[in-house]
Amino acid sequence: MKQLLLYVTILFAVVTTKAEAQVRVNINIGSQPVWGPVGYDHVDYYYLPDIESYYYVPTRQFIYLSGGNWVFSSGLPPAYRTYNLYSGYKVVVNRPKAYIYHDTYRVKYKGYKGNKSQVIIRNSNDPRYYVVKGHPKYNGNGNNGNKSQGNNKGNSKGKGKN
Repeated sequence: MKQLLLYVTILFAVVTTKAEAQVRVNINIGSQPVWGPVGYDHVDYYYLPDIESYYYVPTRQFIYLSGGNWVFSSGLPPAYRTYNLYSGYKVVVNRPKAYIYHDTYRVKYKGYKGNKSQVIIRNSNDPRYYVVKGHPKYNGNGNNGNKSQGNNKGNSKGKGKN
């Protein structure tokens, strides 16, 4: 009887661990903003070359320079309040405190200012991005129900992990 209880406990621990690992992946995917680019299962920062700002996914904050200091805000920089996040190019940066390398990213990705070729999560046909109820494209079965928005031919330049 004790052996059976031990086996059941071990089996429960293994199943729980696998389920917990799967949930962690889905939480990050679900927390990415719908204006983020497709193709990533984990994102720390987006660098926005058009407005030379960052978006930190875990806290949902924009980070930008103002008066020589980094500002953390729930909104865009005041000068860019009307900026369209859905159309601007986003560079994925998975590096702690990405903004402290701003001079490097500003030079490296300056050619992406005005680039509107990137397919975003909202326009993707990939059901992995629709794991959260309440998502604009969520219809209960994980599919977005929309077959052809965007051309799925986004430029892969600049998508490298830094």
